[in-house]
Amino acid sequence: MTQRYVIAGCGYTGRRLGRRLSQDSEVLCVSRSSKHTRHLRAAGLTAITDDLGAPRNVAETAGAVIIYLAPPPTSGDQDTTITAYLANIEHPSRFVYVSTSGVYGDCAGEIVNEYRPAAPATARAQRRLAAENALRLWGEQNDVETVVLRVAGIYGPDRLPVDRIRRREPVLRVEDAGPGNRIHVDDLVTACELAATVVAPPTPINVCDGNHISSTQFINLVAKICSLPEPPTIKLEDARREFSPIRWSFLSESRRLDNTRMLDELGVELRYSDPAEGIRASLSVS
Repeated sequence: MTQRYVIAGCGYTGRRLGRRLSQDSEVLCVSRSSKHTRHLRAAGLTAITDDLGAPRNVAETAGAVIIYLAPPPTSGDQDTTITAYLANIEHPSRFVYVSTSGVYGDCAGEIVNEYRPAAPATARAQRRLAAENALRLWGEQNDVETVVLRVAGIYGPDRLPVDRIRRREPVLRVEDAGPGNRIHVDDLVTACELAATVVAPPTPINVCDGNHISSTQFINLVAKICSLPEPPTIKLEDARREFSPIRWSFLSESRRLDNTRMLDELGVELRYSDPAEGIRASLSVS
């Protein structure tokens, strides 16, 4: 019997995942945006526009592997979308939730594996942790296998800061910028595919390339590869005042994600452990 997949919240990552999985499986892409749905269909994927919190067709999810990529709402302390979605589905064979490494909070640059207790410092990350907890409880109550991927910052085609560099937007001084964590979208797709298909995957799983260059070093690397001048720098105390709250929240947290479980237990073979290679590959298909 052909395995069926439902990709809920299918956008940037989901479109690539859908193309990968649809090579030998049935895939239904669900998007809340009619624009995204048109793009998905243009890419040859089966896609519908739907409110993830609305009642569902049971046949849509029964026996399928669900890969949930939708972000939480922008306010509140819970992810009311995923809780409504869970209340309206029946008997999937597995549920993979793509969360964020932000649930660990600020770890002062320490190496962070999956045994470290979550300590989200932002409302955005708190909603992600609430979604993880809601999914775990639902899985236990309904005897459904669940997997949580704690994903670092995603980059790839059309997801590089080239326009910011050209606008000469400032970055933190190298000496003020803490370690960073990121993953190329193609490697994230591989992690999602394995989380959906391997027998008894571990959970949660940190998803990152294992290279911890800072955001400043990454942006400067993009500039170098694009033959652009490095952006101007700004001191830490000035950045707090001048950067947006969201940008500051990312820069104010420091950690080094350990991806050992992703490599050894999930079995991901990274294509782009070197950010320079990932940047060049992203530019070649932009």
